[in-house]
Amino acid sequence: MKLSTPTILLALTVGSLCAQEMTQEDRSIAMSSLHATRKMFLDSVAGLSPAQLSFKAAPDRWSIAECAEHITLSEDLIFNIATDRAMKTPMVKRDAATYKKIDATMPKMLVDRSQKVQAPEALKPSNKWKSMDDMLAEYKERRNRTIEWVEKSDADVRSHVLPHPIFKEIDAYEWILLLSGHSERHTLQILEVKADPNFPQK
Repeated sequence: MKLSTPTILLALTVGSLCAQEMTQEDRSIAMSSLHATRKMFLDSVAGLSPAQLSFKAAPDRWSIAECAEHITLSEDLIFNIATDRAMKTPMVKRDAATYKKIDATMPKMLVDRSQKVQAPEALKPSNKWKSMDDMLAEYKERRNRTIEWVEKSDADVRSHVLPHPIFKEIDAYEWILLLSGHSERHTLQILEVKADPNFPQK
């Protein structure tokens, strides 16, 4: 059967929209970042005493325990945005130059601690876990799930976009980069607490 020109064009358009899953390079970058930021975070809280975990540099600053809880809470929320909410948006065709620019600039902006951002209510620490060990076990489980999804997913992560209040229109893949970068941002906050001159020695 001979296809008409409009039919061929439609098929080509649909095909181009669907061919925006993770490239091997994208997957490698995300996996490397997720593994690195997991290690960075876990190393930053390893072996700390209760006094060190609860120390605050100022009354309006978060303690290390509060930063760690925020990181753990965010892992779930951002993962669900990337893999569920974003993927339910209509498919769009994104220019590669646009998303590559966001891919490159987002991690740098996320770790810029000179720019303060108010955490949404759902991600504010509230002593949800009974102990740091319980919380870290939950964090590891959540991060392992994130890594497994990135490793195995064939979803069209470049074809689905969900707005972010700072980064504007970002796709599902970029939400994963945001998840990793957000973890690094608050691990840097933990390191700032540890560098305070009044931080307990033990």
